[in-house]
Amino acid sequence: MRTKMSYLTYVLTFLKGKEVIVANAVIAILTIGGQQLFSFFTFSCPCHVGQNLIYGLAFLGVPALILLIVGYALNNQTWRLVTGKRSSYQELSARNSLLQCKLICLVLCNVTGRALVAPVTWLAVTLLNGSYYVCAMSEFVSVNHYKAFINITTKEHKKILAAFPCSHLVPPELSRAKDEAILLLKYQSQVAGWFLIAGVAITVFLSYCLARCLSPLSFLHLKYWASYVRNEQKLFEEAADLHSRLYATQHIKKFFGLVPGSKDLREIRIPSCKDWRSISGVAVLRIVDEEHYDYSLLHDWAVNSSTNGKYFKIEESSSKNSEPPPST
Repeated sequence: MRTKMSYLTYVLTFLKGKEVIVANAVIAILTIGGQQLFSFFTFSCPCHVGQNLIYGLAFLGVPALILLIVGYALNNQTWRLVTGKRSSYQELSARNSLLQCKLICLVLCNVTGRALVAPVTWLAVTLLNGSYYVCAMSEFVSVNHYKAFINITTKEHKKILAAFPCSHLVPPELSRAKDEAILLLKYQSQVAGWFLIAGVAITVFLSYCLARCLSPLSFLHLKYWASYVRNEQKLFEEAADLHSRLYATQHIKKFFGLVPGSKDLREIRIPSCKDWRSISGVAVLRIVDEEHYDYSLLHDWAVNSSTNGKYFKIEESSSKNSEPPPST
């Protein structure tokens, strides 16, 4: 038992700080599984002249494009780049603006690298599978060296080639030509898939090497910095959640005269119809002055309205009954 716990501790220690690698591996595995299910349930080559190419390329490219967009959308760094930049750009000097552009390019490259994991995996797996490529390129395969294709018209020739992905539509005398053509297309597709994988692997490795060479930090200092950023972000989110909860509590208390979890209640405030109208509607972030914002309609009401209003006394027995029962 102690050996298993030690092994688990070693694994967790090894994976700590490698969340990006683990996340990319999980994304790749899910993409491979999704591609297999997608191909099994939805892909069916039309085997028709002029439609095979569009259909095959659509299955190759459109899911990859969607996965790329989703990869951008799910990365918080994307929204950090585009949120609230209009006013900050106006205040930058020329030197700071150049530095800001370099930083944006660096972050954008990082975001793009992470967003490309799923679409590149999709393209690699589909090319290695070969079905989409065979469907798309069947009309363009060279079969002129077969005697059966010598005395037929160009229109009939394209029609026969388009039917190659569908075995039941090919005449028996052309089965050998069909098999060899499909093998050739699968060979081309799989070679393209392996070249894609090799190119991406080399690019990623060289990018990491270049980033480490240009880093002003040493190896251990860089690990410390990464650990600090993770911990800072985690603590910031916890502090922001607590701070916003306490800040919102003050506005809730002013409106209702109580806050959730209150025990010894003496009175509660009865909001007027005007109060309800003030906080109803669509909340839009509004600038109050150069330093402050109104985060919601309730926030605006709490800041600008007085605390006058109708209050209702709470009986002592009712206050006690409102207390939660003691835990056993």
